[in-house]
Amino acid sequence: MEKEEKKFVNKAEEDEMEIYGYELCRWKLVLVTVGVICSGGFLLLLLYWMPEWRVKATCKRTTLKDCEVVLLRTTDEFKIWFCAKVRVMPSLGANPLQNPNPIVHKVSNGHAVHFCESAAEENKNDLKNYLPIRYFTHHSVKYFWNDSVQSFDVVRGLDESTFCSAIHNEHSRGLTKGMHEYRKAFYGVNEIAVKVPYIFKLLIKEVLNPFYIFQLFSVILWITDEYHYYALAIVIMSVISIVSSLYTIRKQYVMLHDMVAAHSIVRVSVCRGNQEIEEILSTDLVPGDIMLIPSNGTIMPCDAVLLSGTCIVNESMLTGESVPVTKINLPNPSEYPKTMGDEIYSPEVHKRHTLFCGTNVIQTRFYTGELVKALVVRTGFSTAKGQLVRSILYPKPTDFKLYRDAYLFLLSLVVVAGIGFLYTIVNSILNEVSHTIIIESLDIITITVPPALPAAMTAGIVYAQRRLKKIGIFCISPQRINICGQLNLVCFDKTGTLTEDGLDLWGIQRVENACFLLPEERACSESLLKSEFVACMATCHSLTKIEGVLSGDPLDLKMFEAIGWILEEATEEETALHNRIMPTVVRPSKQLFPESKQSTDQEMELFELSTGYEIGIVRQFPFSSVLQRMCVIAKTLGEKRMDAYMKGAPEVIASLCKPETVPIDFESVLEEYTKQGFRVIALAHRKLESKLTWHKVQTINRDAIETNMDFMGLIIMQNKLKKETPAVLEDLRKANIRTVMVTGDNMLTAISVARDCGMILPQDKVIIAEALPPKDGQAARINWHYADTLARCTSSSPAINSEDIPVKLVHESLEDYQMTKYHFAMNGKSFAVILEHFQDLVPKLVLRGTVFARMAPDQKTQLVEALQNVDYYVGMCGDGANDCGALKRAHGGISLSELEASVASPFTSRTPNISCVPKLIREGRAALITSFCVFKFMALYSIIQYISVTLLYSILSNLGDFQFLFIDLAIILVVVFTMSLNPAWKELVARRPPSGLISGPLLCSVLSQIIICLAFQTFGFFWVKQQPWYEPWTTESDACNILDATNTSSAHDGNETHQDEHNIKNYENTTLFFISSFQYLIVAILIIYVCFLSSLFGCREKAPKAKYMHLAQELMVDPEWPPKPRTTTEAKVPSQENGSYQIITLT
Repeated sequence: MEKEEKKFVNKAEEDEMEIYGYELCRWKLVLVTVGVICSGGFLLLLLYWMPEWRVKATCKRTTLKDCEVVLLRTTDEFKIWFCAKVRVMPSLGANPLQNPNPIVHKVSNGHAVHFCESAAEENKNDLKNYLPIRYFTHHSVKYFWNDSVQSFDVVRGLDESTFCSAIHNEHSRGLTKGMHEYRKAFYGVNEIAVKVPYIFKLLIKEVLNPFYIFQLFSVILWITDEYHYYALAIVIMSVISIVSSLYTIRKQYVMLHDMVAAHSIVRVSVCRGNQEIEEILSTDLVPGDIMLIPSNGTIMPCDAVLLSGTCIVNESMLTGESVPVTKINLPNPSEYPKTMGDEIYSPEVHKRHTLFCGTNVIQTRFYTGELVKALVVRTGFSTAKGQLVRSILYPKPTDFKLYRDAYLFLLSLVVVAGIGFLYTIVNSILNEVSHTIIIESLDIITITVPPALPAAMTAGIVYAQRRLKKIGIFCISPQRINICGQLNLVCFDKTGTLTEDGLDLWGIQRVENACFLLPEERACSESLLKSEFVACMATCHSLTKIEGVLSGDPLDLKMFEAIGWILEEATEEETALHNRIMPTVVRPSKQLFPESKQSTDQEMELFELSTGYEIGIVRQFPFSSVLQRMCVIAKTLGEKRMDAYMKGAPEVIASLCKPETVPIDFESVLEEYTKQGFRVIALAHRKLESKLTWHKVQTINRDAIETNMDFMGLIIMQNKLKKETPAVLEDLRKANIRTVMVTGDNMLTAISVARDCGMILPQDKVIIAEALPPKDGQAARINWHYADTLARCTSSSPAINSEDIPVKLVHESLEDYQMTKYHFAMNGKSFAVILEHFQDLVPKLVLRGTVFARMAPDQKTQLVEALQNVDYYVGMCGDGANDCGALKRAHGGISLSELEASVASPFTSRTPNISCVPKLIREGRAALITSFCVFKFMALYSIIQYISVTLLYSILSNLGDFQFLFIDLAIILVVVFTMSLNPAWKELVARRPPSGLISGPLLCSVLSQIIICLAFQTFGFFWVKQQPWYEPWTTESDACNILDATNTSSAHDGNETHQDEHNIKNYENTTLFFISSFQYLIVAILIIYVCFLSSLFGCREKAPKAKYMHLAQELMVDPEWPPKPRTTTEAKVPSQENGSYQIITLT
């Protein structure tokens, strides 16, 4: 076979893998079968544990185009191998998105094409039309052979390389039945299948663990050697451990299955190509189908882009925010060629037009004759929720140094056992003792590598798990408790975790004649009732009524509730009237304005408004993350002209107002509020020209409205921290545990909260990194802004994204920046650009990154991985399903919610605040220290017993069964379980336990103990032979008998059943038994004493420096770091070499 070029799947993506093709080799298969039989099945186990060995042992290399099996290897630091079987399916085309001609012919005859092997066999005449499509499935993702790239490729939907204009012009008519069946052959069933495995299957998988196999081998050996009691004890402990593990694993599968079951099978209506509406199961949906969204809502079974109508959606499953979001239809660029450019559709970029799988559509809005339609773009595990579930089902392995060192230590014990094994065989052959060679030689292995080690290591974790349960922290992954003891960085979500969910209106400050008036607490006074300021608060929002309850953004809700007005929306009957438009109407409540004046001026095409002072919202320009504002056009009952009301970030609103209406002291007043951490929103108003009719308003560009506004004043909102937050963060800071905020909220709000809670200290500097992707031939770049320390960054509501608001820059000398601590802050878009174009900068940014805002769920996971790549032990604390991936990926994830997030999180707290974090770390440290002590003790115990048995083997003797039983049960297990009872220290301290077993001081300690134990046992072994009362062993001798030799001899002559045929009752045996028994106890006391002194006085081995420590030292002497204000870091063009970025100072 010619050497094939190395191929990859998911190239340049997070889950990139190398792929190799193999085909079955019969003679290799025969050899493996013989090997399995000759090895008693051990070779089969070895091939089960090592998939790459299994494939290479039974197959031979071939090209990917002809292979029967593919071997995959991840390109990350773990280099994990997977194998998958290549299958073949018949298809009329080679690509899921193409339109094969045979389908047109089939449909014209009224027959739908069914793609299955049985159908192909029934109609052999059609076989020539079918192409064999080769594919395989890995981690719930389907890969098919793509001739255009000569490799396997992911089966992709319409979420990539599809222009927005094409979505409207080419995909808006729906699929014919034939085309639907064709695509279904590629995409398969639309479901996120989380099957709960049978108990028997889980049992087999658990039992085939190498540790349990070794325990099984040991138990069989002990039973053969008639050592029944200890074998029974090990069996009981193993069964308890297996049952506990099976219960935990199955519980996780059941929870995850229940999480995704809600939308698995629902009935949906779809439009076919001939305008026919067909009702099908959601499992039959494929990308390209046009789905009709019912007016009473539904749970989305797929990812779909909205083509017509408006939907109100609860996206708490994805974002963690329970606030309903309004989704509008995707604009068609071909209808506005002059004002709107065409662009490639992306669910992330166009999320305001995308309905995501698993989210709850609460209401739909439409006009008469127009159905609410959505184009299916992704199905199954390709959807947003599917990717979330995949991150839970197939998490990346966690690399914990303790476990790596434990395996290395066990490997060294195996080497020692091998030496003892060879010594036993040689010694037995030389002394012509053959009947016990095999058993005694294998017995030395079970002595050196103790089968009870897993149970002993688990004891401390089990006790810690019980203590956590008592304080309301539940654990579904007990092994993570140890890792939590090493956490040195914790990421926190903001809303609902650090802060309360709600917002409070602190007050308002109006402007008259370009001057600020005094602040006012209430906006519902009778004097302000008909003011433009209150009218703006009443209309400029995106609130809606759901089942009669007002819902929307928390800030909008608080703002609207503060004025005490009423909102009324059109009913379904009113909406159904032809040629009539019923706007949303707001009016004061009767308590505020009891006397209402009847108005007779019913103008234009507006439906009749009820009597009194009312304002109808004619058109809404929704919030834009780029523009940082929202705007509405409204008409007051009885007025001839319409009004425009706008709210948003103060700097943005002020820039769009007439300069003469903005107070001179605007910046200083704003600064005073932002110093105190308030969220400040500015309001503006403009009277529109009378020539603007309703029809013109519906088509006018928002830029024509949002200009020459009159500045009206400020709304001051307050988002309260949870009372526990500052104290907990202070405890973590004192313990040298770094804290990071990872939130879906806007960046400047997050910075303000970070300062309020003490995450960013008052004297610390904040550097905002604004990264821009390549555009129009220009390279990607990062603009650096230094936020003023004294004036906290201006905050706005969650409805106002403030990532790109201009920040007040520091103009003083930069020398103090090198001497003080600084923090980086960035949003999700910038983080994505930096990950893609500035890989070299990622470690530097995460080293000092404290605020990461507007982060999508996958970006939170990527951030956790980036922190782990520089050797941080990362904890994650959140309360939403959008945190699931990060909670699963972190070394220690703790959820404050018992809903979706708890499925992925190893820990769930019933206490809805972050006070659980230090408690978890303290218990983790206690469990980790206990694991170190137990491991050291078990290792020394095995070596001590190994020395004793090896010395006794030299005289063809051994310890007796009850001696082994006394040591193993009465001493070892009692000491281990007692040692594991050590509770956690009452407070969190700065010193952390060591992260690994293999270190200079620890090895010296273990080796010195081994030498001391060896010296004492060797001395006792030879010293006893020098005693005058010593006798060499005979079958009638008894070293423990106090009677004289004559009586002993006669006693044995009378009863031959007491003869010591195994050379157990001798002086050497008794001496070594007593010496070793005391050595076990002395070693246990020393280990506990040393651990106590280490925790008390900090006398522990010096931890090796992690990557982030080295990087911090390098950056301290780097004159170019941190970047200076008003500079840009620009990515180099591909032709340049040596590095990926350069610093450009902008003038």
